[in-house]
Amino acid sequence: MSDRLQPGDPAPDFTLPDADGNEVSLASHRGRKVIVYFYPAALTPGCTKQACDFTDNLEVLAGAGYDVIGVSPDRPEKLAKFREKENLKVTLVGDPDKEVLRAYGAFGEKKLYGKVVTGVIRSTVIVDEDGKVERALYNVRATGHVAKIIKDLGI
Repeated sequence: MSDRLQPGDPAPDFTLPDADGNEVSLASHRGRKVIVYFYPAALTPGCTKQACDFTDNLEVLAGAGYDVIGVSPDRPEKLAKFREKENLKVTLVGDPDKEVLRAYGAFGEKKLYGKVVTGVIRSTVIVDEDGKVERALYNVRATGHVAKIIKDLGI
């Protein structure tokens, strides 16, 4: 299992393709806080709920100085379908090799319906303006998670 990040750790830098195939890097967000959230698969019910919640609250988060990047093992083509179907405004990037998911501790063993499986661990890492981990949340729920983040951050 991947090591989980702790507050104060440097956030692993990454450059991944977005839904349009353009490269998105964490480094290009220096100077702003970034909410990087990891989800198992585009176009699934829980992941759709979570992405819609982030989209619905994007202005509030941006107004408080936060950018949002969603990471899944999906390819850009599937991310584009997801974005169009659900009218998403959040930046979605694909990590089919799961290197970034592993670097963030968001891929490994988890329980699914009572069985231990290996897969994406729904997680959120909040990165500060200097590229350090401010908060690392693992095994989060798809529903109500965005509201909890907003409350916990005092936005």
